[in-house]
Amino acid sequence: MTHAPERIARWHRYWDKKSRTYDKEMSFWEGRLFGDSRAWACSQARGVALEVAIGTGLNIPHYPDDVELTGIDLSESMLDLARTRADEQGRAVELRQADAQRLPFDDASFDTVVCALGLCAIPDMDAAVAEMVRVLRPGGRLILVDHIESSSRVVRGVQRLAELVTVPLGGEHFLRRPLRAVRARGLEIERVQRFKLGLVERLVAHKPES
Repeated sequence: MTHAPERIARWHRYWDKKSRTYDKEMSFWEGRLFGDSRAWACSQARGVALEVAIGTGLNIPHYPDDVELTGIDLSESMLDLARTRADEQGRAVELRQADAQRLPFDDASFDTVVCALGLCAIPDMDAAVAEMVRVLRPGGRLILVDHIESSSRVVRGVQRLAELVTVPLGGEHFLRRPLRAVRARGLEIERVQRFKLGLVERLVAHKPES
């Protein structure tokens, strides 16, 4: 999937501006929708880990101390806040501006790849999942958390209307199901949790050894 340069530039501006209010907005939604999903995801990371769409670094405090963490994000403004958060936590994190659809890493570079509440805003979800699988080592673990298409027909109707605004504005989708993309890439699903009218899904999968 390709997007016009002017649309991509608009998304860059949107997320740079969003960095000013992102933490406050996420605090609201975590209390009502996502619960402990950040801690749930990051606490399961092991070894050399990559977080895709690390944003302002809200997940950084939740990683085990022995995890060697790298994070990428499209927005430099988000990354500036993540750097400050990492410094405040006394945590060494390599942070890089990059596109999740074209990760700047070699094949099989990471033991764990995490994407928590980020796939919803990546233009080509399938391409991003393919890249996460590519950089994952055989036996490595992929951990995803996101809001997805609801199991309620009424709520899906509301989500469909919301996308008429959110997709052109910031590229944010509400009707995705990352689980399908993960299965299509041949990963073995370890566990899946879905809750809040099916609006939130958490999954852990691993890349086959061979």
